[in-house]
Amino acid sequence: MRLLTSLLAASALAAAAPVLAAETKDSAVTAPQAAPALTLERVFASPGLAGPVPRAVKLSPDGRYVTVLRNRPDDRERYDLWGFDRKAGQWRMLVDSKKLSSGRELSEAEKMQRERQRIGDLKGIVSYEWTADSSAVLVPIDGELILAGLDGSVRKIAGTKGGELDPSLSPKGAHVAFLRDQRLFVGPVDGSSEPKAVTPDETAATVHWGEAEFVAQEEMNRFKGYWWSPDGARLAVERFDEAKVGTVTRAAIGADGTKTFEQRYPAAGTPNAEVSLWVIGADGQSRVQVDLGSDKDIYLARVDWAPDGKALYVQREDRAQSRLDMLKVDPATGKAEVLFTETAAKDSWINLSDGYRFLADGSLIWTSERDGFAHLYHYKAGAFTQLTKGEWVVTDLLGVDQKSGRITFIGTKDDVLAPQVYAFDLNHPEKIDRLTDLAFHNSAAMDRKGQTLVVTRSADNQPPQSYLADATGKRLAWIEENRVEGMHPYAPYLASHRAAQFGTIPAEDGTPLHWMMITPPLEPGKRYPVFSYHYGGPHAQVVAKGWQGALAQAIASKGYIYFAIDGRGSDNRGVKFESAINRAMGSVEVADQLAGSHYLKSLPFVDAKRVSTFGWSYGGYMTLKMLEQHPGEWAAGVAVAPVTRWELYDTHYTERYLGDPNKEPKVYETSGALKDAAKISDPLMLIHGMADDNVVFENSTALIAKLQGEAVPFEMMLYPGFTHRIGGPKVSKHLYETVFRFLDRHGVGSGQ
Repeated sequence: MRLLTSLLAASALAAAAPVLAAETKDSAVTAPQAAPALTLERVFASPGLAGPVPRAVKLSPDGRYVTVLRNRPDDRERYDLWGFDRKAGQWRMLVDSKKLSSGRELSEAEKMQRERQRIGDLKGIVSYEWTADSSAVLVPIDGELILAGLDGSVRKIAGTKGGELDPSLSPKGAHVAFLRDQRLFVGPVDGSSEPKAVTPDETAATVHWGEAEFVAQEEMNRFKGYWWSPDGARLAVERFDEAKVGTVTRAAIGADGTKTFEQRYPAAGTPNAEVSLWVIGADGQSRVQVDLGSDKDIYLARVDWAPDGKALYVQREDRAQSRLDMLKVDPATGKAEVLFTETAAKDSWINLSDGYRFLADGSLIWTSERDGFAHLYHYKAGAFTQLTKGEWVVTDLLGVDQKSGRITFIGTKDDVLAPQVYAFDLNHPEKIDRLTDLAFHNSAAMDRKGQTLVVTRSADNQPPQSYLADATGKRLAWIEENRVEGMHPYAPYLASHRAAQFGTIPAEDGTPLHWMMITPPLEPGKRYPVFSYHYGGPHAQVVAKGWQGALAQAIASKGYIYFAIDGRGSDNRGVKFESAINRAMGSVEVADQLAGSHYLKSLPFVDAKRVSTFGWSYGGYMTLKMLEQHPGEWAAGVAVAPVTRWELYDTHYTERYLGDPNKEPKVYETSGALKDAAKISDPLMLIHGMADDNVVFENSTALIAKLQGEAVPFEMMLYPGFTHRIGGPKVSKHLYETVFRFLDRHGVGSGQ
């Protein structure tokens, strides 16, 4: 998962809850005197209650335009391209997705790529790229490549047939590259000639050029398989061969029939795709293989060109994910040398990061966990200098202004539950300036020069806002103020909004665990049922001080206490905290959910007999492990799309935490959810999409067979045609109403 980080994204709870905090003067809201009931139907209808939440915010190369993808009020999943002209001070729609839509159905390859990117439910424009002269944008829509000019002109890229993948403009904007038929093509943007394949025509159907292999997309957050050189004369291109990767038959069971797909899937302990890297001329006339070393069983983690194009930098990770080598490659010969090596801490693993920048002087700003927390380092002349330090983490490196030496990043220096944007001078890293408001949970992006920020923030009763700021954090203009007043979709419900509460409790080893709670209005002497939501897996943080989302509020309005706690193994607390699940999934994170349950039952307003638990993906797996290990503790459990056998999941994710199943079979048996399934004695609801290509449906069928064979009663709801994302205005309503009816049926719900 990226299984499992995106499992949060897969959950409708997470999809409905971007992030959270308190409110400041400039985000004041006007609350109506009375509020209508917040229903599940309204939560999933259009317009979204969070208001307009832009995606893919970018600055045009000339700095004049701020562009965003904005969803429509009448269709929250359809996005159009909008631009803010900073000179004129006006917004306008640049590309109307409906006018350009051909209605063409996406190919299976396009659908799977979107699934990997967690945008499979979106329509219209899902990505775009500015031309170098800021006169037009390249827009893929319905499988077509469109060049849309700011003057209103629209034309299809010549020589494209539909279904092209991963288009990218050259740095100078004269050429466009794209994938078709498992080859990389390059052609002129002006249509003066047909695009040409620059990679060989392979005879084996298992060979792909220019594409990121499955585990790179799914687990490594690498979606690119080719990279333009700064001058546009060459490309670094990945080639992978899946011949040795096992084939699984994936059944996509739909309402109108079943489709089967023979899918190459590298399950834990089985061969990965064989990956190589090449430097190819943009005209296809030259091709040099990069020396990645004698060990072929490695991961191609990251690829970057030096700013001057004279070197190629490649991050090579070993299969065990205990070592990461930074290679410096001569693009003319392919010869490589190891620049430096990162080694995992004892009983831990390497976490890949995009938090690095190569500088013009040949040095590097680099994120490392070598001191136990993710911090920034300066690598220069063969030595590292630590720039940030402390028991907090840098979550992202935003930008480097190389002229001033100013470095901007996001981190948890002030509050692990509310990340902030910070900056410091490279020559004086001890003085860190905070650029954002502590009352908000913040994320951000920055331009290439490290001088302009796009900040997105949210608070407990303020859905995400985004604004343009200078390098000091001073707000220049709102991109989307999204104030909850007037006609804002959430304004009618603000009067009944229930504020989130936060606190900590100790784990069994004394480690503080953060929890979050939303209660309905509490009446003296009355006890309330609890809907506890959990994820529990690595690379995810559930408890945060931002906008919790309308679904959490709707659950509270139904008379439930909504509760979540982040146990050991979750993100942003340092290496020791996260590594507690090493070779031990389903152990300490279950114990920490148990601590949360005990805390809840100590509260005078909680009905100890009506504490239920809900989880999706890794969270669904957690539900099963919780019910197996602690019968009677939770009044009922809901497991959506759960992993039940880790042998069914992919190499890069699973082996990172559990090792090789061929060498450590007992670890897999203990961590799996099938061995002790017969111990489940509390009411269980199992939910799964029948076309799930992430946590494949076989996980649930294995559990179903086990429970039936052991005469263990359970309930089940299956969704034909749906993948790991079971959602939509009606289907999401159906899913959650199914859950609450299940709780009511067993006497542990609110009855509302």
